[in-house]
Amino acid sequence: MQMRARNILIFGFAILFGLVGVYLLLGTQRPYTFRGSLIDPAVEAPQFELTDVDGKPFQLSDLEDQVVIVFFGYTSCPDVCPVTLTDFMRIRSQLGKNEDKVSFVFITVDPERDTPDRMKRYLTNFDPEIIGLTGLPEDLEQVWASYGVYQEKSAQSSEEIYLVDHSSRIYIIDQDGNLLLTYLFGTENKAIVEDVRHLISRQ
Repeated sequence: MQMRARNILIFGFAILFGLVGVYLLLGTQRPYTFRGSLIDPAVEAPQFELTDVDGKPFQLSDLEDQVVIVFFGYTSCPDVCPVTLTDFMRIRSQLGKNEDKVSFVFITVDPERDTPDRMKRYLTNFDPEIIGLTGLPEDLEQVWASYGVYQEKSAQSSEEIYLVDHSSRIYIIDQDGNLLLTYLFGTENKAIVEDVRHLISRQ
Protein backbone atom coordinates (compact mmCIF):
# COMPACT_ATOMS: atom_id res chain seq x y z
CA MET A 1 0.00 0.00 0.00
CA GLN A 2 2.86 2.34 0.88
CA MET A 3 4.60 1.43 -2.40
CA ARG A 4 1.45 2.28 -4.34
CA ALA A 5 1.08 5.63 -2.59
CA ARG A 6 4.75 6.36 -3.27
CA ASN A 7 4.31 5.56 -6.97
CA ILE A 8 1.25 7.81 -7.15
CA LEU A 9 3.21 10.62 -5.51
CA ILE A 10 6.13 10.19 -7.91
CA PHE A 11 3.70 10.10 -10.85
CA GLY A 12 2.04 13.28 -9.58
CA PHE A 13 5.38 15.09 -9.32
CA ALA A 14 6.30 13.94 -12.82
CA ILE A 15 3.08 15.43 -14.21
CA LEU A 16 3.65 18.65 -12.28
CA PHE A 17 7.22 19.05 -13.55
CA GLY A 18 6.02 18.23 -17.06
CA LEU A 19 3.36 20.94 -16.91
CA VAL A 20 5.92 23.46 -15.60
CA GLY A 21 8.24 22.55 -18.46
CA VAL A 22 5.50 23.03 -21.04
CA TYR A 23 4.57 26.39 -19.50
CA LEU A 24 8.17 27.59 -19.60
CA LEU A 25 8.57 26.41 -23.19
CA LEU A 26 5.43 28.23 -24.27
CA GLY A 27 6.61 31.31 -22.41
CA THR A 28 9.89 31.40 -24.31
CA GLN A 29 8.08 30.98 -27.64
CA ARG A 30 5.52 33.69 -26.94
CA PRO A 31 5.97 36.60 -29.40
CA TYR A 32 7.48 39.76 -27.98
CA THR A 33 5.05 42.59 -27.24
CA PHE A 34 6.50 46.00 -28.04
CA ARG A 35 6.03 48.72 -25.44
CA GLY A 36 5.79 51.50 -28.03
CA SER A 37 3.05 52.09 -30.61
CA LEU A 38 3.73 49.49 -33.27
CA ILE A 39 3.36 50.43 -36.94
CA ASP A 40 1.96 47.22 -38.37
CA PRO A 41 2.78 46.50 -41.06
CA ALA A 42 5.99 48.47 -40.79
CA VAL A 43 6.64 50.99 -43.56
CA GLU A 44 9.92 51.99 -45.12
CA ALA A 45 11.26 55.03 -43.29
CA PRO A 46 11.19 58.14 -45.50
CA GLN A 47 14.69 58.93 -46.70
CA PHE A 48 16.22 62.37 -46.32
CA GLU A 49 19.43 64.30 -46.86
CA LEU A 50 20.14 67.11 -44.41
CA THR A 51 23.18 68.86 -42.89
CA ASP A 52 25.01 67.61 -39.81
CA VAL A 53 26.67 69.71 -37.11
CA ASP A 54 29.92 69.83 -39.09
CA GLY A 55 28.14 71.29 -42.10
CA LYS A 56 28.38 68.05 -44.08
CA PRO A 57 25.58 66.28 -45.97
CA PHE A 58 23.97 63.47 -43.99
CA GLN A 59 21.56 60.84 -45.26
CA LEU A 60 19.40 58.42 -43.30
CA SER A 61 20.93 55.64 -45.40
CA ASP A 62 24.29 56.43 -43.71
CA LEU A 63 22.88 54.59 -40.67
CA GLU A 64 22.31 51.30 -42.45
CA ASP A 65 22.08 48.24 -40.13
CA GLN A 66 21.57 50.48 -37.09
CA VAL A 67 18.52 50.91 -34.89
CA VAL A 68 17.79 54.63 -35.30
CA ILE A 69 15.95 56.69 -32.67
CA VAL A 70 14.69 60.01 -34.08
CA PHE A 71 13.28 63.10 -32.40
CA PHE A 72 12.25 66.45 -33.90
CA GLY A 73 12.88 69.54 -31.79
CA TYR A 74 14.92 72.75 -31.53
CA THR A 75 17.73 74.22 -29.49
CA SER A 76 15.68 77.05 -27.95
CA CYS A 77 13.02 74.66 -26.65
CA PRO A 78 12.42 75.31 -22.94
CA ASP A 79 11.03 71.93 -21.88
CA VAL A 80 10.21 68.92 -24.10
CA CYS A 81 13.46 68.89 -26.08
CA PRO A 82 15.97 69.04 -23.20
CA VAL A 83 13.97 66.39 -21.34
CA THR A 84 13.95 64.11 -24.39
CA LEU A 85 17.66 64.58 -25.07
CA THR A 86 18.40 63.80 -21.43
CA ASP A 87 16.33 60.62 -21.89
CA PHE A 88 18.45 59.83 -24.97
CA MET A 89 21.57 60.02 -22.77
CA ARG A 90 20.04 57.66 -20.22
CA ILE A 91 18.78 55.20 -22.83
CA ARG A 92 22.22 55.10 -24.45
CA SER A 93 23.93 54.43 -21.13
CA GLN A 94 21.45 51.65 -20.30
CA LEU A 95 22.16 49.90 -23.60
CA GLY A 96 25.69 49.18 -22.41
CA LYS A 97 27.69 47.10 -24.89
CA ASN A 98 24.90 47.46 -27.46
CA GLU A 99 25.12 51.25 -27.65
CA ASP A 100 27.21 51.11 -30.83
CA LYS A 101 24.31 49.38 -32.60
CA VAL A 102 21.96 52.32 -31.98
CA SER A 103 22.06 55.86 -33.40
CA PHE A 104 20.23 58.85 -31.91
CA VAL A 105 19.12 61.61 -34.28
CA PHE A 106 17.86 65.10 -33.41
CA ILE A 107 16.26 66.97 -36.34
CA THR A 108 15.46 70.65 -35.97
CA VAL A 109 12.02 72.19 -36.41
CA ASP A 110 13.59 75.68 -36.27
CA PRO A 111 16.01 75.95 -39.21
CA GLU A 112 16.09 79.75 -39.09
CA ARG A 113 18.02 79.70 -35.79
CA ASP A 114 19.45 76.19 -35.63
CA THR A 115 22.65 76.48 -37.64
CA PRO A 116 25.08 73.53 -37.63
CA ASP A 117 27.35 75.34 -35.18
CA ARG A 118 24.49 76.13 -32.82
CA MET A 119 23.26 72.53 -32.96
CA LYS A 120 26.77 71.29 -32.22
CA ARG A 121 27.19 73.53 -29.16
CA TYR A 122 23.73 72.60 -27.91
CA LEU A 123 24.17 68.84 -28.22
CA THR A 124 27.54 68.99 -26.47
CA ASN A 125 25.54 69.80 -23.32
CA PHE A 126 23.87 66.40 -23.60
CA ASP A 127 25.78 63.84 -25.66
CA PRO A 128 28.00 64.74 -28.64
CA GLU A 129 27.23 61.31 -30.08
CA ILE A 130 23.65 62.44 -30.80
CA ILE A 131 23.46 63.27 -34.50
CA GLY A 132 22.12 66.80 -34.94
CA LEU A 133 20.61 67.68 -38.31
CA THR A 134 19.45 70.95 -39.84
CA GLY A 135 18.99 72.23 -43.37
CA LEU A 136 17.09 74.54 -45.66
CA PRO A 137 13.48 75.21 -44.61
CA GLU A 138 12.11 73.69 -47.83
CA ASP A 139 14.13 70.50 -47.32
CA LEU A 140 13.08 70.19 -43.69
CA GLU A 141 9.44 70.81 -44.56
CA GLN A 142 9.50 67.70 -46.72
CA VAL A 143 11.02 65.67 -43.89
CA TRP A 144 8.47 66.96 -41.36
CA ALA A 145 5.61 66.12 -43.72
CA SER A 146 6.89 62.63 -44.47
CA TYR A 147 7.15 61.83 -40.74
CA GLY A 148 3.89 63.52 -39.79
CA VAL A 149 5.63 66.18 -37.70
CA TYR A 150 3.72 69.31 -36.70
CA GLN A 151 5.61 72.59 -36.18
CA GLU A 152 4.50 76.20 -36.00
CA LYS A 153 5.99 79.38 -34.60
CA SER A 154 4.13 80.82 -31.63
CA ALA A 155 4.52 83.58 -29.05
CA GLN A 156 6.85 85.53 -31.34
CA SER A 157 8.07 88.80 -29.79
CA SER A 158 10.90 89.43 -32.27
CA GLU A 159 12.76 87.83 -35.16
CA GLU A 160 15.07 86.05 -32.74
CA ILE A 161 12.79 85.48 -29.74
CA TYR A 162 9.96 83.04 -30.27
CA LEU A 163 8.79 79.56 -29.38
CA VAL A 164 7.96 76.75 -31.76
CA ASP A 165 5.00 74.48 -31.13
CA HIS A 166 5.87 71.00 -32.35
CA SER A 167 4.88 67.38 -32.01
CA SER A 168 6.94 65.39 -29.54
CA ARG A 169 6.86 61.76 -30.63
CA ILE A 170 9.99 59.62 -30.70
CA TYR A 171 10.40 57.40 -33.76
CA ILE A 172 12.28 54.11 -34.05
CA ILE A 173 13.61 52.82 -37.36
CA ASP A 174 14.81 49.22 -37.35
CA GLN A 175 17.97 47.77 -38.92
CA ASP A 176 16.13 47.10 -42.19
CA GLY A 177 15.18 50.76 -42.57
CA ASN A 178 11.56 50.28 -41.51
CA LEU A 179 9.69 52.87 -39.47
CA LEU A 180 8.47 50.49 -36.80
CA LEU A 181 7.61 52.23 -33.51
CA THR A 182 6.66 55.58 -32.03
CA TYR A 183 6.51 56.75 -28.42
CA LEU A 184 4.66 59.56 -26.71
CA PHE A 185 6.60 62.16 -24.77
CA GLY A 186 7.12 60.92 -21.22
CA THR A 187 7.39 57.22 -22.10
CA GLU A 188 9.61 55.48 -19.55
CA ASN A 189 13.19 54.99 -20.68
CA LYS A 190 12.98 51.36 -19.60
CA ALA A 191 10.23 50.66 -22.14
CA ILE A 192 12.28 52.08 -25.01
CA VAL A 193 15.40 50.24 -23.89
CA GLU A 194 13.53 46.92 -23.80
CA ASP A 195 12.17 47.44 -27.31
CA VAL A 196 15.57 48.42 -28.67
CA ARG A 197 17.25 45.42 -27.03
CA HIS A 198 14.66 43.17 -28.63
CA LEU A 199 15.34 44.66 -32.05
CA ILE A 200 19.08 44.13 -31.57
CA SER A 201 18.58 40.50 -30.50
CA ARG A 202 16.22 39.91 -33.42
CA GLN A 203 18.97 40.81 -35.84
